[in-house]
Amino acid sequence: MIAIVKRLVKPLASRKVRVALVTVIAAYAAEYGLALSEQIIYAILGVGVAIILGIAIEDNGAKQAEVWKDPGDGG
Repeated sequence: MIAIVKRLVKPLASRKVRVALVTVIAAYAAEYGLALSEQIIYAILGVGVAIILGIAIEDNGAKQAEVWKDPGDGG
């Protein structure tokens, strides 16, 4: 049982997954409960997508830096 819970919770360690989850929850809340305009909903979705893409670019840059690290730079 504990293994199942760990497997379900493990993706929440990713920042991209957390941002995506919050974005989807906010969009559904706006659609079904909150009285928000269509522009606000698009803004929420746009910001969520932008953050996810930014994190992906950041992660890719970190991996590229590791690949191209100079072994003689002491770090």
